[in-house]
Amino acid sequence: MTEADLPTVMAIERATFPFDAWSEGMMRGELGDQPRTRHYVVAVVDDVIVGYAGLAAAADQADVQTIAVLESHQGTGVGGAMLAELLAEARRRGAREIFLEVRSDNPRARGVYERFGFEEIGLRRRYYDDGTDAIMMRRKLDG
Repeated sequence: MTEADLPTVMAIERATFPFDAWSEGMMRGELGDQPRTRHYVVAVVDDVIVGYAGLAAAADQADVQTIAVLESHQGTGVGGAMLAELLAEARRRGAREIFLEVRSDNPRARGVYERFGFEEIGLRRRYYDDGTDAIMMRRKLDG
């Protein structure tokens, strides 16, 4: 992802996360930390950005910061492909485990994470701006 991608990325962000979308300034800040601790990618179909994902990595741990896919492309494997890239990047950076939070009211995303080997490790009550709980998940990474 580059700053040139931000107008499209922010439109996807607001459509996907209407109650707790990141601001453009927050996203710019994430990009500004690249490549030291962050890794952000976009998914492109027919020359159009249809999704994006981000990773934070430090020492032997990594966190999935965000994954979003346009509704019209959900269920097509785009999210899984981006998650696979984040897992590969976490390994390249030496992470031994990777964490994420997923909305408790998003079973589809949770199912994707479980298929990729993530396990529930806890709950953050009222984590999101609209009061929805976050399910905390972790996956150990092989070398």
